[in-house]
Amino acid sequence: MAPQLDAYFSQVDSLSEHFINRLREAVAIPSVSAEDERRPDVVKMGEWLGSQLKSLGAEVELRPLGKQPGKEHLDLPPVVLARYGRDAKKRTILVYGHYDVQPALPEDGWATDPFKLTVDDKGRMYGRGSTDDKGPVLGWVNAIEAHQKAGIDFPVNLLMCFEGMEEYGSEGLDDLIEAEAKKYFADADAVCISDNYWLGTEKPCLTYGLRGCIYYSIEVSGPGQDLHSGVFGGTAHEPMTDLVKLMGTLVDVDGTIRVPGLNELVAPLTDKEKALYKDIAFTMDNLYESLGSTTGIHADKERTLMGRWRFPSLSLHGVEGAFSAPGAKTVIPAKVIGKFSIRIVPDMEIDEVNKLVIKYLDEQFAKLGSKNSYKTVVQHAGKWWVASPAHWNFTAAGKAVERVWGVKPDLTREGGSIPVTLTFEQATGKNVLLLPMGSSTDAAHSINEKLDRRNYVEGIKLLGAYLHYVAEEPMVEQ
Repeated sequence: MAPQLDAYFSQVDSLSEHFINRLREAVAIPSVSAEDERRPDVVKMGEWLGSQLKSLGAEVELRPLGKQPGKEHLDLPPVVLARYGRDAKKRTILVYGHYDVQPALPEDGWATDPFKLTVDDKGRMYGRGSTDDKGPVLGWVNAIEAHQKAGIDFPVNLLMCFEGMEEYGSEGLDDLIEAEAKKYFADADAVCISDNYWLGTEKPCLTYGLRGCIYYSIEVSGPGQDLHSGVFGGTAHEPMTDLVKLMGTLVDVDGTIRVPGLNELVAPLTDKEKALYKDIAFTMDNLYESLGSTTGIHADKERTLMGRWRFPSLSLHGVEGAFSAPGAKTVIPAKVIGKFSIRIVPDMEIDEVNKLVIKYLDEQFAKLGSKNSYKTVVQHAGKWWVASPAHWNFTAAGKAVERVWGVKPDLTREGGSIPVTLTFEQATGKNVLLLPMGSSTDAAHSINEKLDRRNYVEGIKLLGAYLHYVAEEPMVEQ
């Protein structure tokens, strides 16, 4: 039996300006986790969020995480842990989000003040953090208030975990989640994260997979200091020449990774999985619009999406130590560090990938016959994540999307990484759902970040509807 949600939806509509003002207050707090001088603002944002939840009757704890590693003069911002409801007869849903944001300066190219929510005549709400992730976080807060004002019983017990360091690597969060998995989060039946985006602008989606990422550096050094090419060119092995050769062996122009053995680690594509791509609302023109060119590798939608989501990719990112400013400088750098990453997918295990990559680069360097020194370093690594879209957590969310938006959602993966997703899954043993609010044009992390008013208001309806459907969905996979 479908939940009766009309009164809730009507209440969200009537409170929409109030909810926009709440987002305006949040955006005005410049909670930039990457800037030391903004740390008081990040803490202020956590305290503000906690007070919003307390005012609605939630049990709230601002959990300290101690000092920031490597910056012991700084306290990490608190994690906002909250609970709304303790009814043993109801299911318990754990939701995650973050209240910190990326840096933003007007001189970066913003058309408006990044820390002042500005709504244009098309309903686009511009402001840093509007879509990533303050809007979605406040969606849960707003859903509680709309239920209260409509006099509707809240359908689940809601556990909340909102952090303030996501944009700086979620320092300290994994340890907290693992420590609280059998304590604070012990009664969670499923997990929902709203910190990603629709594939396009018109059709909602549910996300069930993310690629992992391993980031490498190749260091080549030789001379004791930088050299003048007019004096020493032709007399010494040049580190930059070696590095360019090495990086050029990693990937072909068509994206094919040239490290032997990597493709054999990838899970085979099944017919069932392949069928999921057919009806996804995406065209090659969508890709070309995002690229600003027609330089896509693949000619069709299905292979393009698989290239983004379910196959590995290797990208070259840059060179440290080499001349990169405008103009000409005839220097031979003494040491250069090349940087690249591999996006990994099921069933690629990090240790196996590292062994293959390092072995391959060792062999390629040996072939050069260079007298320079060389090493490959793994900078950081994060595992891939895939959930079952047939799980009752997903089927309930799918029904909620149909109720709010009138269409079946696309089932998507994403090419990027949200490491906390895997942490929650492994620590709690529960299914994790990614339920986005914003769309592909929101420009998260970029200038002129925005959240459409429609996505915000309908997104509040969606989060509430999801809680109603997940409260009664049979706990079986379809």
